[in-house]
Amino acid sequence: MKEKDIRRLLLEKEGIETLNPMQEEMLRAGAEKKDVILLSPTGSGKTVAFGVPLMKILKDPTGRVQAVVIAPSRELVIQISEVLRNIGGDFRVLALYGGHKVEDEVNSLKVTPDIVVATPGRLLDHAVRRNIDLLPTRILVLDEFDKSLELGFEEEMEKIVKRMKNLSRIILTSATDAPSLPEFLPIKDPVVLNFLEDNDNLRSRMHIHLVESDSKDKLEALLTLLRNIGEGKDAPERSIIFVNHRESAERIYEFLKKHKVSAALYHGALDQQKRESAIAAFNSGVRPILVATDLAARGLDIAGVENVIHYHLPLTQEAYTHRNGRTARIANEGDVYLLAGPDEKIADYIVADSTYGMSKTADGNLDSGMELLYVRGGKREKLSKGDLLGWTVKEAGVDPSAIGKITVFDHYSLLAVKKEAVRKIINASLAKKIKGEKRKISVYE
Repeated sequence: MKEKDIRRLLLEKEGIETLNPMQEEMLRAGAEKKDVILLSPTGSGKTVAFGVPLMKILKDPTGRVQAVVIAPSRELVIQISEVLRNIGGDFRVLALYGGHKVEDEVNSLKVTPDIVVATPGRLLDHAVRRNIDLLPTRILVLDEFDKSLELGFEEEMEKIVKRMKNLSRIILTSATDAPSLPEFLPIKDPVVLNFLEDNDNLRSRMHIHLVESDSKDKLEALLTLLRNIGEGKDAPERSIIFVNHRESAERIYEFLKKHKVSAALYHGALDQQKRESAIAAFNSGVRPILVATDLAARGLDIAGVENVIHYHLPLTQEAYTHRNGRTARIANEGDVYLLAGPDEKIADYIVADSTYGMSKTADGNLDSGMELLYVRGGKREKLSKGDLLGWTVKEAGVDPSAIGKITVFDHYSLLAVKKEAVRKIINASLAKKIKGEKRKISVYE
């Protein structure tokens, strides 16, 4: 693809008018016909950074797999594939990951994609079953490579790479410095781009506050903190509340729901649909407060987080760094709140700038004014964002200004809408077909 076409699609589909310095440097490195190792913090725009040169390198569609992108988590695979579809023009992009029907993927593979984005285990499974031929692959991208090694995917990746006899280019991204490269990776004389130094400026944009809780059970202190943060705001600020245990995440989430807080829940014990929906609800602003374990500290493409709240103090310095890295992204400022109970010991690596004084009478807005609607039907049922937007405006009679982000998954879709439009949309779905079919629409719980 021509660079001007890629940049046009970036603007139209991703709203990106100019590339950041790291992305521009990757574009230049991609023209050198060398392997590239990109060291950059999670959330700094690495998908666009490798996606733009990838599209320039690819040849016209050939009916063979030209490029493979491997990522450590389902959510990251989904997010990468969405970006690559948006900027990929006529290139066919297919996502392969666990947690949904293998049969759907097998059917999709009957038409060979140009680009495959996959988790290591699912990609290897398809290769072993001969659902996909990796031999023609010329370009391999290993995104969040350090995380893949940390999660124990080295053996799967080695078996995958051995099937790629025609590799001419490897792009590796990592959020940590100097990842050790296993022998199975045929990387030679790579261009190394190190943007981790940008983290040195991160601390200057990050304001760390100590929040003292009067009781060991910090629920009431958390609610008071959220009300203070939301004071005078039209909508709740985008905040992630980090905890150390899944059970704690569930408990805090239920407490916030009881107090009418627009919150979402994210941890590893949830099924794939609930995890996808939680991130969609958070990214769309319907539920701008996310209660999560450290699973959300890395491997998710979520931007615009204004606050990180440590409900539980992190167990390691690495966890502390990755949690905090969710805010103050790409020249933005952010706030970090450390919620400490009586006599709770704070590790030496945690240094607060100030003690946060909370008003007990603060009544900040914690309701987004939005709702998430579930539509039974998605990509596999030939539904698109345009179909759902058009139906909602024309058939349900909803003003476009009341409609937020629309996210379409394989077999279901999610609509972010203002609360006053909910009943109108649900009633319309009972009487009017969507693209020739009756599709149940309900409030997503």
